[in-house]
Amino acid sequence: MKKKVFFAFFIVSAVFLLPSLSNADIIIIKANGVVNPVMAEYVSRNIDEAVKEKAGVLVIELDTPGGLDASMRIIVKKIIASETPVVVYVSPSGSRAASAGVFITLSAHVAAMAPGTNIGAAHPVGLDGKMDKTMSEKAENDAAAYIKSIAEKRGRDAKWAEDAVRKSISATESEALKKNVIDLVAPDMTSLLKYIHGRAVETSAGRRVINTKDVRVKYNEMNLRHKLLSLISDPNVAYMLLMLGFYGIFFELTNPGAVFPGVFGAISLILAFYSLQTLPVNYAGLLLIILGIIFFILEIKIVSYGLLTLGGIISMFIGSLMLFESPLPFLKLSIKVILPAVVLTALFFSLTIRLAVTAYRRKPVTGMEGLIGLEGTARTDVNAEGGTVFVHGEIWKAWSDELIKTGVNVKVVSIENLKLKVYPVRKAGSDG
Repeated sequence: MKKKVFFAFFIVSAVFLLPSLSNADIIIIKANGVVNPVMAEYVSRNIDEAVKEKAGVLVIELDTPGGLDASMRIIVKKIIASETPVVVYVSPSGSRAASAGVFITLSAHVAAMAPGTNIGAAHPVGLDGKMDKTMSEKAENDAAAYIKSIAEKRGRDAKWAEDAVRKSISATESEALKKNVIDLVAPDMTSLLKYIHGRAVETSAGRRVINTKDVRVKYNEMNLRHKLLSLISDPNVAYMLLMLGFYGIFFELTNPGAVFPGVFGAISLILAFYSLQTLPVNYAGLLLIILGIIFFILEIKIVSYGLLTLGGIISMFIGSLMLFESPLPFLKLSIKVILPAVVLTALFFSLTIRLAVTAYRRKPVTGMEGLIGLEGTARTDVNAEGGTVFVHGEIWKAWSDELIKTGVNVKVVSIENLKLKVYPVRKAGSDG
């Protein structure tokens, strides 16, 4: 009896304990690359998950050269509003928290760096590189006030934070620790979790004590969707998708019914347009690329002795250089991508259009149209009233403007209502 009672108690306890054991006590994510809408969504979703699961702490392993101001502010607001303690760890060695990354690091409940990393250079830069003096000052003052408020809220050096914006200063991990920019330096993730154990932090839900001892760790990698969107947000990938989209749509229009090129081109263009909305696009450059493609098409229709092709190459090359205007290197298009793309596009359109035009001008070889121009023999006398001829191994009704005797060679001129119009070949030859 006692065994049954104990067994029942064990089962009931397990039912109530399993849900809590299934929750992750520590969630670790990696935020690498440009701060963009994809990273903002990825980080925000994991913060929401950490709060929902009542995780003990969320660790963001950060390595970024900077990025979009709007995306950075989304992440910062999420961290500040989080009920779960958020640790930003600039890692591994060789990583950096530059520009927008400085704001994200300073907003964390615990800011940490690995040896051989750096933080700083947070001066705001217009994505299109065209801010005048007044706009530049406004952006700088706004960013300086924002980062000071973040630093003061977390009890960090607000003066250094302001200089990172106004003077673009940077610091190594040891300098950042000495200046109270970060809370600690940890050589690896294991050491970090050990160092933050027992640390008390203020979250939006009140004071929380971080517990990292004998707890489960859950690594949340980017899912396939986030990885794909992050990949296509690269300017070089966006440019290639744009070109592939043009290729596919053009090939479908010149070869109706092929289906695959049209579907592939449409998907590529949609993905390219998604990327372009997060990048500093110069629409004059985009129009020059389209103009270059038009020049390639016109080269087949107009005899320009290669001038239109040359104009298309120049237009497309200049448009590609202008397509993304930004002083930030990670938002620029590589010349190593532009040159092959321009050359391949010129060859692609020239070859494709020439093949299409050649096929269009080629004499039909099937159907009744294929009979025009063929020679045969009159089986009966042929005149304006009619007659019969033997053409292409078949006997056809025929007529002619002049009398053609039986046995005379004839040539088909046209076809009307399944009746061939012919003329005598021998007579035409003798006149010559």
